[in-house]
Amino acid sequence: MLGLVALPRRHLGPAVCATHTSSPHLQIMPQPTGYAQRHIWEPYLNNYDEGLGLVYERFILNDFLLDLKQQADLRTVLEAPIYGMAGVTGINSIPLARAGCRVILVDDMAERAEAVRRIWNELQAHPDILTIDPDQWGALPLPDNSVDLAWNWAALWYLPDAAALLRELARVSRHLVFVAMPNNLQVGYWLRKLILDREFFPTVDERWVNLGRIRRTLEGAGVRILTTGVLDVPPWPDTVMPAGEVLKRLGIRSKRLERQFTGENWSWSTMAYYTGRQPDLRDRVMRYAWLDRARLPWQLKAIWAHHRWLLGEVQR
Repeated sequence: MLGLVALPRRHLGPAVCATHTSSPHLQIMPQPTGYAQRHIWEPYLNNYDEGLGLVYERFILNDFLLDLKQQADLRTVLEAPIYGMAGVTGINSIPLARAGCRVILVDDMAERAEAVRRIWNELQAHPDILTIDPDQWGALPLPDNSVDLAWNWAALWYLPDAAALLRELARVSRHLVFVAMPNNLQVGYWLRKLILDREFFPTVDERWVNLGRIRRTLEGAGVRILTTGVLDVPPWPDTVMPAGEVLKRLGIRSKRLERQFTGENWSWSTMAYYTGRQPDLRDRVMRYAWLDRARLPWQLKAIWAHHRWLLGEVQR
């Protein structure tokens, strides 16, 4: 399952703010990751109902990470940045922690990091959470060769300098680097960009959905790419919003559909599965995984897959 695409258009990227210092020159300080998207992620720090699509994405990612842990004998894992996937921030590495890995998380917003700590505490799990300034993604507070896996999911386009962060992932990892980004070949990406969520895209740096760009940056930092592929291929488009909101933005007014996609009977929470309140959730969700599991060429899956990824090995 391999997929490389080129993005022809450049966007403004993450917001920055200007601040005066004692220097006569104007200093530019980047905003924290996801600052412009705060209205998207902040509610999920307390409301864990993420929607079917996000819960599916998490279970698919969980399986990938656990397979990787087993194959590579991972012991120590760094996820940086933690903000990338929509829904509940900071819980991507929970399956690795439960499988015995030491987990290190890095964020650049103190209040969000504390909320993530609280969420993990609800699961009796205690990762190492490091909080840095928004301009420190190119200087992570970790020694060289200190983790087995350095990774992030759908995070690069929120950063002011994603290349600097990728070089840091290569520096601190003694073995593997794993990076995934939204797939701009698939239908849902363009449905979201052109119709459903046009205001979102000027707030991110779309250059970093180009897997070739990520690959070249990592290779320049001494990472040998082992394999690339696609993940998260459910039978619905990637709209990154609840089904009810999609209907609303498309101008579809149907009380029957609204009832179907709202209310207590339409509640999907990965945290409810992790806490044991919904032990059957994974089975209910993974019945939709037939495309992810299908033995099809990646080129076919790429027109519908929500994410593309690459896995590399650090060369010393």
